[in-house]
Amino acid sequence: METDPPIEALHHIGVAVRSLDEALPKWTDGFGLKLQSINEVPSEMVKVAVLMAGQTRIELLEPTSEDSPVAKFLDKRGPGIHHLAFQVGDCLKKINALAAAGAPMLNTTPDPGAHDCKVAFVHPKHLGGVLAELVEDPHASK
Repeated sequence: METDPPIEALHHIGVAVRSLDEALPKWTDGFGLKLQSINEVPSEMVKVAVLMAGQTRIELLEPTSEDSPVAKFLDKRGPGIHHLAFQVGDCLKKINALAAAGAPMLNTTPDPGAHDCKVAFVHPKHLGGVLAELVEDPHASK
């Protein structure tokens, strides 16, 4: 029987914002965080700004469509923490292990994420209202 692959680390904290243009100066100039990159993730209908606070990664998420999950989150809750993302070595194996343990998965297979990552989401009801993302990051240090 296959063992449950471990969570390796907190990969990033996702923060929903209405506009990167408005939000970024507060994070970079105001807080002094370093902007690493801005990329679009078409599968999630978001534009992502990656910021670094030392070794901690913060991702600001701007919806690119009114139908995106982030746009719906903003409409319902307003700007703020959207999800916690956890680094895993094998996203598909972790999806399967969580599903077998009864976790309600929003993805049954990994989707493409920013920076060549594979990602999947666990329904927030599993962790008491916290949306969790699984990230298989080929660039993460082991």
